[in-house]
Amino acid sequence: MELKETFLWGGSLSANQVEGCWDSDGKGPAIMDYITSGSYQKAREITDKIDQDQYYPSHTGIDFYHRYQEDIKLFSELGFKALRISIDWSRIFPMGDEDKPNSKGLEYYHRVIDTLLAYHIEPIVTLYHYEMPINIVKKYHSWMNRQTIDLYLHFCKAVMNSLKGKVKYWVTFNEMNHIDPQTENSDLFTYMITGIKYSSLENPKQILATMSYHMILASVKAVALAHEIDEKNQVGCVFGLTPVYPRNCNPINVMNAFREMEKDYYQIDAMANGQFPDYKIAEYQKTGIQLDITESDRQAFMIGKLDFIGINYYMSSVAKYEGDDKQEEAFFGGVQNPYLKTSDWGWAIDGIGLRYILNYTYHKYGIPIMITENGLGAVDVRDANGNIEDDYRISYLEEHIREMKKAIVEDHVDCIGYLTWAPIDLVSLTTGEMKKRYGFIYVDKYDDGSGDLSRHKKKSFYWFQDIIKENAKQL
Repeated sequence: MELKETFLWGGSLSANQVEGCWDSDGKGPAIMDYITSGSYQKAREITDKIDQDQYYPSHTGIDFYHRYQEDIKLFSELGFKALRISIDWSRIFPMGDEDKPNSKGLEYYHRVIDTLLAYHIEPIVTLYHYEMPINIVKKYHSWMNRQTIDLYLHFCKAVMNSLKGKVKYWVTFNEMNHIDPQTENSDLFTYMITGIKYSSLENPKQILATMSYHMILASVKAVALAHEIDEKNQVGCVFGLTPVYPRNCNPINVMNAFREMEKDYYQIDAMANGQFPDYKIAEYQKTGIQLDITESDRQAFMIGKLDFIGINYYMSSVAKYEGDDKQEEAFFGGVQNPYLKTSDWGWAIDGIGLRYILNYTYHKYGIPIMITENGLGAVDVRDANGNIEDDYRISYLEEHIREMKKAIVEDHVDCIGYLTWAPIDLVSLTTGEMKKRYGFIYVDKYDDGSGDLSRHKKKSFYWFQDIIKENAKQL
């Protein structure tokens, strides 16, 4: 048994990391436009206003705004069947609360999607990939306010109606599960998702729970809206999921691992099962958190169930365990796994973890899954001949695709696509760096903003081209 011929091979991009032209053609300022360059070692600064003395990587991105035709042609040469992009809310409604959309913003995305369709590449559109207009944060306090749900749905309706018949697959949100009301969050992650720094919150547990709930409610309402606009629409939500293992078979450590892993699933439970989970409400009440859940909300949960689940997978982790105070912290919490190698940025490389998370998620919900991000960030160096011999990336992807194939063929998981992050080098979301490269295509741009933005194929380009051509039969 092999993968279906309809399997969606491709890649994922976000507008704020590739487009550039942050203030062109009527676009308004969005939350990611206020984050400067930086790294894990030197925390990225979130500014209150645009400072001409600071460098903001997203302002130029990789100039996909002007080079999308060149890039999509390269994706077609790779053999892509699908490309996931995001539509920047601030290009369509610059302030976020206008009555009518910015026509130039819609025209731009029509051109991009028409180009994809001309190359027989299925467009998959993310409606919220951290591109909220800053005015919504300042005027409405972001997702704290129920009115933001209506503004978001107004944006969704404008985009879905405009692109009706061209786009079949929609994604409501990207990785909103990375704000956790029950634990301390980083300023960067909370800001990226909501436009508000965690350290500025006076009652963070209540506020994060409220914002998370409003985003979940917005998502299920967007699903219902999409089905109303076009019954052919397929709507999912993307979650960044990380398998969490126990350090050993000590029952305490096994339970810790289970609880750590399950905290990422309550949002999926709400969107896939038709109601906000009772266990989460009880958990909130125990800690003094209150949610305003109306009868209208309950109806929305029943109507707006997901058609598919998007999984962004990069690594696994080990839950913090009893009996050792010297535990090396992993990126998304937990501790490092001593049995696994790590990337240049300390992310555990674990192909079996992808098979595990596919099985775990599919068994819980029984609806199709799309791998919406998977890839390796690394420092790629061009040799004397200008080539990039990125065998480490090939090794990473080969391991993960092989395990994905086992999940589909041997374990019977209904996985409908595999999208890499990212098919072309772009500005790193978490560090703002260009040296953290993911693509099959090298972009001549560097952390100081220099470079001519020319595109160059890496060794992995030709390897992935063969994988797609053979539908992974060689693995």
